[in-house]
Amino acid sequence: MRTLKTILIVLLSLVVLLAILGAMGSSAFKAGRSVTIHAPAAAAFANIRSLQRMDEWGPWREEDPGMTNSFEGPEGQVGSISRWKGASGAGSQEVIAIEEDKSMRTRLIFEEPWRSEYTGIFEVESMGDSCRVTWGMEGENGWAGRIFSVFMDPDQMVGPMFEKGLANLKTLTEGQHLAVQEELKRKTFGGYVIETVERPSMTYLGKRSVVKWTDLKSFFGKWLPASFEGAGKSGIRTTGPPTAVYFMWDDVKKQADLLAGVPVEMAGDIKVPGLDVYTVPACKVLVIPYWGAYEGIGAAHEAMDAMIKANGLTHYGNVFEEYVTDPMAEPDTSKWLTNVLYMVK
Repeated sequence: MRTLKTILIVLLSLVVLLAILGAMGSSAFKAGRSVTIHAPAAAAFANIRSLQRMDEWGPWREEDPGMTNSFEGPEGQVGSISRWKGASGAGSQEVIAIEEDKSMRTRLIFEEPWRSEYTGIFEVESMGDSCRVTWGMEGENGWAGRIFSVFMDPDQMVGPMFEKGLANLKTLTEGQHLAVQEELKRKTFGGYVIETVERPSMTYLGKRSVVKWTDLKSFFGKWLPASFEGAGKSGIRTTGPPTAVYFMWDDVKKQADLLAGVPVEMAGDIKVPGLDVYTVPACKVLVIPYWGAYEGIGAAHEAMDAMIKANGLTHYGNVFEEYVTDPMAEPDTSKWLTNVLYMVK
């Protein structure tokens, strides 16, 4: 009987002690760390908003290699969810708010070892070519959390995990950004970024002729509108902007062999009186979006030549100039867009 009484006293004392500790502990939980990443905010945020990418740089897998993950919902958007289960516990994280390239909030639910819920916080501050990322979590402590906070500062307990994760994020993002910069440098010539595109077969309706350079303006002025008009009258659907298709550019005779026309939908045997039809097979092309007056477009062609030589490519077939902007509708020449394309292999 005395033993039972002793046990009851001990249990009662333990309950009282836990109640006192729970009352002493903090009701709020807040922890976080920051890191500077030498890459634009958008580059860092792309790795933050994706819960699948977060699984790559997060510190948890290093601590719990046997952890399993599953993902659901729209990737990188509000409503996306990751769920995990491992030796250290189980839970889920759901994206509940996103401010593009600036912040994200998540709902963190821990099911094991005990039920608790917090808000995950991600803040990205742009600093030009760099950014500062803050990662943390906050919420209300339950009874067990309050007792635990009496003996250990929660920030000191989980802070090292944030530090490890942010270090991984920094390494990942800076490596990706460096690769992007190297790729951009590789395809930049004369100040123009030149993209490589696989182009489908295209058919052009227009007028082909050998034209003196001095007569190009009047040639375009006559045959570009005439090509649209001819297509319309013949019930042929156009598929793009007016285009010059060059077959030859003669620096000695100062003349060019070209077709001034418009791309059209290939539907059987096209025949329009007074106009020519030319089909370009599917091919690989280099593309420069050139902005500015037509008089300065020569610099874009020079950049193409440099790109081709530097990369050991061979130019063949045609050169295209797609006149995307209508100069009659846009008087500001700086806003004129002309796509310059070279067929290469």
